[in-house]
Amino acid sequence: MAQSRRTTAEALAALNEAALAIASAVSLDRVLQQITDSARELAGARYAALGVPDSEEHLSNFVISGIATQEAAQIPHRPEGVGLLGAIMREGRVIRLRDLQDDPRSAGFPKGHRAMKTFLGVPIKAGSEILGNLYLTDKGVQRPDGSWELASEFTQADQELVEMLAAHAAIAIQNARLYEQVGRLAVIEERSRIGMDLHDGVIQSIYAVGLTLESARLLLPEDPNEANEILQQTIASLNDVIRDIRNFILDLRPQRFSGDLSQALARLVREFQANAMIPVNFTADPDLIGELPQPIARTIFLTTQEALANVARHARASQVSVQVERQDGDAVLSIADNGVGFDVREQVQAVGHGLANMRARAEERGGSFTVDSSLGAGTTVCLEVPIRPPTEY
Repeated sequence: MAQSRRTTAEALAALNEAALAIASAVSLDRVLQQITDSARELAGARYAALGVPDSEEHLSNFVISGIATQEAAQIPHRPEGVGLLGAIMREGRVIRLRDLQDDPRSAGFPKGHRAMKTFLGVPIKAGSEILGNLYLTDKGVQRPDGSWELASEFTQADQELVEMLAAHAAIAIQNARLYEQVGRLAVIEERSRIGMDLHDGVIQSIYAVGLTLESARLLLPEDPNEANEILQQTIASLNDVIRDIRNFILDLRPQRFSGDLSQALARLVREFQANAMIPVNFTADPDLIGELPQPIARTIFLTTQEALANVARHARASQVSVQVERQDGDAVLSIADNGVGFDVREQVQAVGHGLANMRARAEERGGSFTVDSSLGAGTTVCLEVPIRPPTEY
């Protein structure tokens, strides 16, 4: 009995480990492969597969475990959901066999497929919906010499263990599908936003430049001086369009924080100057930057990134200053531009959610965020955060 209890405990521990591994995967393909590998290991099967049916009960996905990719590629076609595999889909229940080839529902193997004997098929269900089916064959153990010692059959305990795994797998598959759907919706939403920004901004500006050039072409024979003035205006408009495109690119390429604040800020400033064509006066206290905890450093980086993006999109500035310094026990980031400024009381309309994001980050670190701006007088944003939480002093 002690041995039996120990074996059960080990099996449950292995099931828990497998469930955690499945839950940690995000992409659907990775989830399906992890489920298949885990089922094969739990049941002591030599081979395992997971088939995902479509609306017509054909296998739209088929993941394998225990057969090398190169060997699997030699099989003319993957299973199509007929025979025993189709029976599990149609019946929605477990099938366990000593010899699958003795079952009248078996459709045999395609050319190049390994012969298999013992069989355990378990549906993965969410309510009445079958999300997939696990197929396990050739129960046994691997000998020290690498050969496979075949057992007589999969046991009831194997079946119960794989059924419990299938319950975890159903949740993981649903989560992975939801994650992919959210990702697709985010991509569609971002494409829509980009399309609107291009249409309302850059494309309209280019169209206006085209009309101006057409006017200059018509005026050229009759009034070269006026045509020349129009061409000068057109050149200025084209430069504005180039600036807008560069700012648009800057907005589409947010940088990730690598952990080194000094390098990250220097990179942000370089890319901002290259894309926005606005010079930046950048100063930072190297001793302060070197001692900042990572959460504070990340907050400073993200705030700088957001603030520079706002300058590129809205400020129409010709000069920007970025400064990181120590004031008492605080790290202080200030970013000032000499642009058009805005009415702070209407900041949401002026710059979207950017300022709200920066203020939320400051408050999360026990700090503060202020904005000083007025129409025609530029903008200064200031982030102040404690270098260490008060409990550390």
